[in-house]
Amino acid sequence: MKTTIKCAFCSGTGKDPYDLLSPISHCLVCSGTGLIETEKPFKICVFCGGSGKNPLGARVPCIVCGGAGINHSANSVPCLQCKGTGKSTDGLPCTMCKGKGFN
Repeated sequence: MKTTIKCAFCSGTGKDPYDLLSPISHCLVCSGTGLIETEKPFKICVFCGGSGKNPLGARVPCIVCGGAGINHSANSVPCLQCKGTGKSTDGLPCTMCKGKGFN
């Protein structure tokens, strides 16, 4: 079942959250609409904490959820390798669950 949610990367404004190019630059995740269409069920992205922003410091969308702030979770058994954190010991996405925190 599809649903529409507010874009996490731009907080629903439709604008680039970092104003890198121009104050009128469109959000590269939602293409300026402020909304994202996704499948249910979903969970908040544990890698970025639902912000949609890359937690590794770069001014780009989260490398796990693509900036949506959520991940599709049809099967949500916690990852045995990262214990549901989505992160490996070096802070990068877990190699087993690809940063989602579940398999």
